[in-house]
Parts: sequence; C-alpha cells; structure tokens
Amino acid sequence: MNVLPLPKRAAILKGLTEGCSVRSIARMVGVSKTTVLKLLVEVGELCSVYQDYRLRGLPCTRIEVDEIWAFVGQKQKHARIEGQGDVWTFTALCADTKLMVTWLVGVRSVENTHAFIRDLAPRFTGRIQLTTDGNLSYKTAVEAAWGWNGVDFAQIIKTYGADPESGNARRYSPPVCLGVEKRRIMGDPDMSKVSTSYVENSNLVLRMRNRRFTRLTNGFSRKVENHAYAVALHFMTHNFCRPHGTLTKKAGGVHTTPAMAAGLTERVWGVEDILALMDPAAAIG
Repeated sequence: MNVLPLPKRAAILKGLTEGCSVRSIARMVGVSKTTVLKLLVEVGELCSVYQDYRLRGLPCTRIEVDEIWAFVGQKQKHARIEGQGDVWTFTALCADTKLMVTWLVGVRSVENTHAFIRDLAPRFTGRIQLTTDGNLSYKTAVEAAWGWNGVDFAQIIKTYGADPESGNARRYSPPVCLGVEKRRIMGDPDMSKVSTSYVENSNLVLRMRNRRFTRLTNGFSRKVENHAYAVALHFMTHNFCRPHGTLTKKAGGVHTTPAMAAGLTERVWGVEDILALMDPAAAIG
C-alpha cells in the first residue's frame, strides 16, 4: 500500500469519511475497489488501536451513551450466513468536548453492553455523570464497572409510537417520540443535564457521513470487520480532523476539534497526519 502516492491515499480517506461509496472513490481516484478496501482495512485498524491507547486519562465529566443500528450483508430476518444481520455501534460521547471517547461494534446483547461499559469506565481522571437510554442492561453494566454509587448515573426513558397527526401509515415512516422521562439510577446526577441529545446528533452525523450506514441503498457492509474499520476511521476524523462549530465559537473563532478541547493535541489534523501514523519514525502531536 505504501507504493500508492500520498495524495491518492489522502483522497481515498477523504472520500471514505464524506459518505462516498467504495466504487465511486475508486472511479474518482483512479484505483481499483480492492485498493480502496485494503487502505480502509490498514488505516481503520490503525485508528482503532491508536484511539484505544490515546483516549485515556481524559478530563471529561459528562458522558452520554447511545447505540446506532446498521446491518451487514443482509437484514436480520433474511440473514442465513454467520456474521451477517443486524449490527449495532455503541457510542460514548463527552457532552462538553464532543469527544467520542469509545465505541463498540457488535450485536446488541447483555455481554456487549457490559464489555462496552467496562471499556468506558477507566478512561477518566475523575468522577463523571453518565446518561444512557432506557436499556435495562446498562444498570447492571454500570454497577459492575464502577461499583454502587461510583458514578452519577441517570437514564432517559423515551416512549415511541405512530405520529397521531399523520394519516395513513407508510412503510418507512419512523415512529415519533411521544414522551420522555428522566430517572436517577445511582449517585447524585444533575438532572438538568441528563440528556442524550449530543450523542444522538453524533450518531446522526455517523449515518450521514458513512456510506455503510445510509438507509435504503446497497452501500451496506459485506463484512463486519470492514464495518468496524469504517467506524474507527470516522471517529478518528471526528475527534482529530473536524473542527466543531460550538467548540470553535467558544475558542473565539479558533478552529477547535474535540481532541483539542480534551487536551489531546494542539492543532487540527489532516488525513495526511493519520497516514503519517503508519510510519513508526514519524512524530505527531
């Protein structure tokens, strides 16, 4: 892969992080589909390992957790091959710095919920306030990871249903939120700050900017490994490469990424900086 010129590798990564399909990137850059996928695998694995190591000792105090659905190969009701079907991405976002702290790609199970929270717990320097949705598995997972009252934990319980003002229901009409209830689970959470709005918006951005999450298309992943690599690449660019509007405004107009707000770097990265991480001799900060 190193024989591919840097401008072409950078162009491939930019396409992958802006919602382009693998085939369209191959046509635009003038490479094969296999080349695009090989670079995704190499860089995606790098992004996963680097962020797992780097996103620790964080000063975050307010974390929101949510999950986003996608599928690999076929939707669950049609899946006949092991590894295909529904796949969920668990995400944990810092509400203040907008940093994506950690994530997990897999089935939506009690075991994965516990693994996700167990990975999240040791990444902070102090006590945090945690908000999740109403998934019952989070209660036991949070207590197992932090201990009773080791974290200020609350849940948001949302009730969904058909839009009462809509006429005839259509096949792809999404349910609407009919009610929201906040529940204190343990510790002393500030109930005025109990929210999952920021992480839900982050999941929306993931769906819009990652072709594998786009609904009603044939851009879905065929392999769960490639799906996970694409997610890692997306969060790498989110954390280190994309200035956030709210953070930039707070910094007086200085372009600021979530990684900068969390004290992990002092500048906005480009995709070339991500590629530079593949060279063990290259220093980057």
